[in-house]
Amino acid sequence: MSTDAEQAHSPYDTPPPRPAHPPRTAPAQPSAPPPRPTTSPGFTPDPDTPVLGVRAKVPYPRGTAGASGTRMPPRPSAPPRVRGLFADGGLFVDGGRAGRRRPPSRTAAAAASLVLGLGLLGGAAAGSWLGDGSDTPPSIADTYAHARTIWYSVPVDDLFPRTLRGKGEGPGGADRLWTRIAVAPDSSCGGGFDPLLAKALAPVGCKRLVRATYTDATSTSVTTVGVLITTSGPTGMRALHQRFVAEKLDERSDLMPRPYAAKGTAAAGFGDEQRASWRIRILTDAPAVIYTVSGFADGRKVTDPQSAGEATQRGATSSPAQSGLGNDARGIADRIEAGFRRALSIFTESSESSESSGSSESSGSTGSTS
Repeated sequence: MSTDAEQAHSPYDTPPPRPAHPPRTAPAQPSAPPPRPTTSPGFTPDPDTPVLGVRAKVPYPRGTAGASGTRMPPRPSAPPRVRGLFADGGLFVDGGRAGRRRPPSRTAAAAASLVLGLGLLGGAAAGSWLGDGSDTPPSIADTYAHARTIWYSVPVDDLFPRTLRGKGEGPGGADRLWTRIAVAPDSSCGGGFDPLLAKALAPVGCKRLVRATYTDATSTSVTTVGVLITTSGPTGMRALHQRFVAEKLDERSDLMPRPYAAKGTAAAGFGDEQRASWRIRILTDAPAVIYTVSGFADGRKVTDPQSAGEATQRGATSSPAQSGLGNDARGIADRIEAGFRRALSIFTESSESSESSGSSESSGSTGSTS
């Protein structure tokens, strides 16, 4: 038999005999369990040995100090929350959580709606700035400028209609019908007012005065209506209006307008002593003063003249109130004022349309010749 030394140097590799019992090992001493390796058993990476060009590092449990002494932060219990481009309600449906983006179709629709809304607003603003102004009301300056030419630009039948109807305008709510019997030639304001009234109206100036006279259905009363075109602007007209209202100048009998007594008509005997009731209106949106003065057609004198505002009050017992002359003065003044405003509006709109058309034609002809 060969000895152990011989077997060790034998050229033949003979496995040793299997022991009858497995070798006994000493029980491990109780101690703290070693850290769990992160590599396969039997392999311990060398920190100084590079693997694929990267130095291997011995892992250390998070929260403990490594070899360099730097303490590594503990691993978070949950993944961090990722915020979107806009916080809470931006590109993410749930206010910013990753993985739940707003569908592209909804995002595109919202963007398209925003662009469309901005486009509509911009178009409306551009239209208001660059439009021809056909749908916009005329300015106060345009109205004043056109009103100063209305006395010769508007037909007399539009300014002073041949007949006027006053439904419920008579005493006790009776209907009234007035017929035009004379139209005075346009003139200055020299003979239209008493000196005191002319002085009160002087601050607004006088460009032209046009007048007409009406009679009622029974030809027992006559009324002169006048339209004074002033030279003042809006500020002056407002100041005069405020003065007449504050001082009640339109109720003073010494400030009555004068009548137009046309010869050969029912108003031939209508003079200063026949004046019974009157009304004066100072406009502020146009350079005009509209007034009326009424009296009896038979030429009788009136000793107790009364303004239309007072003569139409309930319970008034003066002769102008009982005869309806106050109603005539008020009713005719209201209708002539309404007709004046209507004629002025139509005239202003037609003038602006003509000016706009002329500007367009001029632009077109200029472009064609250039």
